[in-house]
Amino acid sequence: MPLFRAWRYVSRVESIDLDELAAHGIRCLLLDRDNTIVPRDTKRAPREVVAWIARAHELGFSLCFVSNNIHARLVAANAAEFDADYIDSAMKPFPFSVKRALEKMGVAADEAVLIGDQIFTDICAGNLGGVRTILVRPQSRRDLWYTYVFRLFESLVLRGTRFEGE
Repeated sequence: MPLFRAWRYVSRVESIDLDELAAHGIRCLLLDRDNTIVPRDTKRAPREVVAWIARAHELGFSLCFVSNNIHARLVAANAAEFDADYIDSAMKPFPFSVKRALEKMGVAADEAVLIGDQIFTDICAGNLGGVRTILVRPQSRRDLWYTYVFRLFESLVLRGTRFEGE
């Protein structure tokens, strides 16, 4: 898999077909937090995302937040809310946190998928860590200043890419 290419492109996290993931042998969801599960400008996930995560639990998926966010309390609070494990300060795109999450969750790389909103952090880390990746559109247009720079380059990489659900 090329470094900056996702396995799937889906418009919103709640549009990801959990039954399809299970059919592919996925047992663990590695989730980016900011702008994937929780909009950047709030501290709470939208109700559609909450329902999607509840369904993931019903289907037997294990969940682990893999977040670059350095505010451990925020990441821990969301992880607790969703009965998920977590890794904060993940340093994506480096794959160390992905490998650590796999070990923590007790799954092989082919049993996990990393879901995130950024190519140069989430998708790159997942690909380097050997897991399948799903790129979703960010939930909010609000980002950290340096993320805006990455978004410009992402738009070039994503030119012509079709997202499921759009």
